[in-house]
Amino acid sequence: MYDFVVVGVGPAGARFARRAAESRYDVLALEKGEVGTPLACSGHVSTDVWNYVPEGAREDLFQNRVYGAEFHVGGPDGDGYRFYKREEVSNVIDRVELDRTLADAAREAGADVREGHTVTSVEERAGHVAVTASVGGAERTFEARMVVGADGPVSRVRRGLGLPEPDETLHGVLAFDEEPDGGDYVSVHLTAPRFFAWRIPRGDAGVEYGLAAPPGHEVNELFDELTDAYDVETDHFCSGAIPIGPPERTTATRGFLIGDAAAQTKPFTGGGILYGMRAADVAADVVDPEDPTTLPRYEEAWRDELEREIRFGHWIRRAYSLPEPVQRAGLWALSGEIGVHMDEPSSFFSREHLRKLFS
Repeated sequence: MYDFVVVGVGPAGARFARRAAESRYDVLALEKGEVGTPLACSGHVSTDVWNYVPEGAREDLFQNRVYGAEFHVGGPDGDGYRFYKREEVSNVIDRVELDRTLADAAREAGADVREGHTVTSVEERAGHVAVTASVGGAERTFEARMVVGADGPVSRVRRGLGLPEPDETLHGVLAFDEEPDGGDYVSVHLTAPRFFAWRIPRGDAGVEYGLAAPPGHEVNELFDELTDAYDVETDHFCSGAIPIGPPERTTATRGFLIGDAAAQTKPFTGGGILYGMRAADVAADVVDPEDPTTLPRYEEAWRDELEREIRFGHWIRRAYSLPEPVQRAGLWALSGEIGVHMDEPSSFFSREHLRKLFS
């Protein structure tokens, strides 16, 4: 019997598998297809990402450095309001290779990482959990003391454990232009209903264009309007769900959720790579697979780690729906040099940022 079966080998699942294996737990990690595919997530992350990858991985993952963002209320021809730092704010990375790098790190730590395993059912039983997966047309059942749901927005583990759904799920799309662009600002367009569209320069790897909106809106049409405004043709079109707002519970009797399965994402950007890995570290520190009474500690600890930032993130997102004149006035008043951390919206009220804001 395994100590943990981890379902999903994205950043959160791979990080937990690595940390648990380093603690000498017997870990099985299952990915339904090939690790890193299909791509359904942006590669724009804070520089904190380098704290989570093996030494030397940066050279293979790094694509471009970013110093700030230019916000547009309308299209690219409209007024732009720049927010910047003198040092790097964030980096653009090879998103597919990030997943593969983290999965390899889990393997090297001792986790049994298997691809091509589509989990079809999760059942809590007396003293253990049974996870059934489809493998090459046949079904196999694995038993473990605990199951870890790191299987994304539409989580089979979440439903198998009877846990509640996230507050909201957005529909996101992105695609790429292969024309190199070494620019050091991302562009944000407040044109999508209740969210935004973006343009991210990826150095020699080209440019990423993306957009997200609540269900019911024609995101493909909105995306076409964005790329038409930039007069570009894109390829490698990707589409996926973005969970916003963690459910009331992320733990069951013998299982728990991390990453997108737990909606551990930034409400104001939809990004969840760093939040998911931070939660994975919390889980690895406090959960004992032989003692289910440790699960409430995870529930409490990850919320202590992230809930404040998620709450501030919701407040920022509300600004996306303000009337255009109010948006323009606010962006004009707040633009310039900043002292905020892109993963920590509470840093807007930090001494460093307030000093820059009023200097």
